[in-house]
Amino acid sequence: MPQPPTGPSSSPSSSSSPSSSSDGPPGPDTFPAVCGHTHLFPGARCNLQGLPDPRAFAAGPEPAGVDLRFSDGTAADAELRTGGPVGPVLAVPAYTTGAGTRVDEHTWSVREFRQVGEEVELTIGTRTDRPA
Repeated sequence: MPQPPTGPSSSPSSSSSPSSSSDGPPGPDTFPAVCGHTHLFPGARCNLQGLPDPRAFAAGPEPAGVDLRFSDGTAADAELRTGGPVGPVLAVPAYTTGAGTRVDEHTWSVREFRQVGEEVELTIGTRTDRPA
């Protein structure tokens, strides 16, 4: 059961960093990511914030909870997974946009991680949950 944040959290396999949400998916750490649109699509970008070392994360991403914050004010608790056969992916649960449109659960490849100041920009690739 998630515990409310009381300050920096740590796990044996990661350095100390803040958890942004006690409602996020289970995992070592959860960080907010601001997205420029109401949904994800190939080429969409989201800026991951609050990382203790953005340069290191961009060079070698690690699994993390991601509190996606879309342009219409809606949010979704996603999970960044690494080490799979297609490389890093972002697993996003179903959510409803501010206009009432339901967006189904999807898993997206992340084709690029780029440090932009104190943030890491994720560029979304293709959906990996589509049948071949």
